[in-house]
Amino acid sequence: MRVESRRGALALAIMLLGTVGLAAAWADKGATAPSGKQPSAEPAAPETGARAEFLVDFAAVTGKLRDLANAIPAEKYTWRPQAGVRSVSEVLLHAAGANYFMPTFFGATVPEGIDLKTFETSTTDKAKVIEALEASIVHARGAVLRLSDADLEKTGKWFGGRQVTYRVMIVGAAEHGHEHLGQLIAYARMNGVTPPWSKTE
Repeated sequence: MRVESRRGALALAIMLLGTVGLAAAWADKGATAPSGKQPSAEPAAPETGARAEFLVDFAAVTGKLRDLANAIPAEKYTWRPQAGVRSVSEVLLHAAGANYFMPTFFGATVPEGIDLKTFETSTTDKAKVIEALEASIVHARGAVLRLSDADLEKTGKWFGGRQVTYRVMIVGAAEHGHEHLGQLIAYARMNGVTPPWSKTE
């Protein structure tokens, strides 16, 4: 392995240490999903305000995750930069799992059949991973749409036991997506895959 590749893998491993708290919090939430059904109707998207800004950012980051998921070859879905670091499929499913988990902090429930403890290792099949990512995006978007602007002033416990507003929580959900988008961009580049949007920039 070239020095640059070893350095890149080490940097990725260090970056991923920042997600340990998220994994631990998932475990604290319990192994299986609640059995309650999610509301089926999605409220209209707001045109202004913090929720509208979140939706624009969330659409951008999840759109790029989707683009990379499609661009990376199926045979690379089990690739990882080194032992003990998430593979391509695990990064995508981790991001998808967060789309189910993070909204639980502001009152959403995880859909029946989603086990967050095993979710990110549940499949390495490209089509199934992309399907899971798509479903999680719909879920997280719907959870935020079901909040009102007034709800964003409510507070609840966040990572580390901090008491924060729901506004901080939805911003954190978008930030988490950006973190793993950056990781997946590095994975793609290390495997000779150019992010699709970079081809026209």
